[in-house]
Amino acid sequence: MKKVRRKIGKYEVGRTIGEGTFAKVKFARNSETGESVAIKVMAKTTILQHRMVEQIKREISIMKIVRHPNIVRLHEVLASQTKIYIILEFVMGGELYDKIVQLGKLSENESRHYFQQLIDAVDHCHRKGVYHRDLKPENLLLDAYGNLKVSDFGLSALTKQGADLLHTTCGTPNYVAPEVLSNRGYDGAAADVWSCGVILYVLMAGYLPFEEADLPTLYRRINAAEFVCPFWFSADTKSFIQKILDPNPKTRVKIEEIRKDPWFKKNYFPVKLGEDEQVNLDDVRAVFDDIEDQYVSERSEITEGGPLIMNAFEMIALSQGLNLSPLFDRHQDYVKRQTRFVSRKPAKVIISSIEAVAESMGLKVHSRNYKVRLEGVSANRVGQFAVVLEVVCFCFCCVHYFLRNARNTLF
Repeated sequence: MKKVRRKIGKYEVGRTIGEGTFAKVKFARNSETGESVAIKVMAKTTILQHRMVEQIKREISIMKIVRHPNIVRLHEVLASQTKIYIILEFVMGGELYDKIVQLGKLSENESRHYFQQLIDAVDHCHRKGVYHRDLKPENLLLDAYGNLKVSDFGLSALTKQGADLLHTTCGTPNYVAPEVLSNRGYDGAAADVWSCGVILYVLMAGYLPFEEADLPTLYRRINAAEFVCPFWFSADTKSFIQKILDPNPKTRVKIEEIRKDPWFKKNYFPVKLGEDEQVNLDDVRAVFDDIEDQYVSERSEITEGGPLIMNAFEMIALSQGLNLSPLFDRHQDYVKRQTRFVSRKPAKVIISSIEAVAESMGLKVHSRNYKVRLEGVSANRVGQFAVVLEVVCFCFCCVHYFLRNARNTLF
């Protein structure tokens, strides 16, 4: 019997090549051109439930704006009644991170080659007013020819007229510039350059320049640019990296100065860009206007209030003394007597289940804003006891990010 392939528009859909909390990625082929693509599939209800409309809309729009040979290309966006399909360039070489893990470290020449392509891509983004803000080897892919492709613009920012500084603290702590941690505003271009410097160090050393088990120590080292280059770094390499990992963003080397540095210019062949393609965002508007129209009732219900949503930095703060280990090793968390667990169930389902069990046990239940207080009399009836529970939402990619960057326990 002949196997019938599923089609989405002109794309023949094949196997699942990746799966996350909010999306699946499918391999597909353009039936008109034969080109291989990756299709990111997201349910509209999921996007609404997690209030991701603006974030995804922004990420897609940015990827259409920053078209460059060293950036993963977004072809188009399609939608059905229930799903959104993001059609992306299929990059088959995997993450640069995996290559570093496999080889331990890369040679100076190979590291320089990847760094040159990274700077080309980042410079192109900055010229378009886009700042990535989460540059790291896990977000750098390799194609079949070994060319670097920048991906994952989920935390990127597109500057607005008259807005000079960015204020959102985001990114991966080991790669984040000192000024991003200061909460006083920062220049997105200078912050991206710092992250590029950390990446270059990792490529050549095989480990991070800034790595500590607790955040205060990590932040202190980042703020002081306290790092040591391994003995196999050449004098020129050390000097070059020190210019990039300058804790003062005003004196930190800029991309135009990086391009002029003799270390960078060795065997450098700048990418040739054609004329700027006209960017059409009509498909993006159509998809997201449609999602607003079709699901307005669900959206209004969701916006009535929800559990606290944490980013990676806020999640880390749950840990005693900002030591990251207790998040994964409860035996180290002696000070606060508390228990944490995770669930993929919606917050309302969790709260309802807790209330039902508590009431069956004869406990008094007080619920408000996804916080629950359970009260009752102890078993021997000599005193009252109370339990307080809170449902907190966080992205599961934070957990992946913790584990993926770990050497011992975390990051």
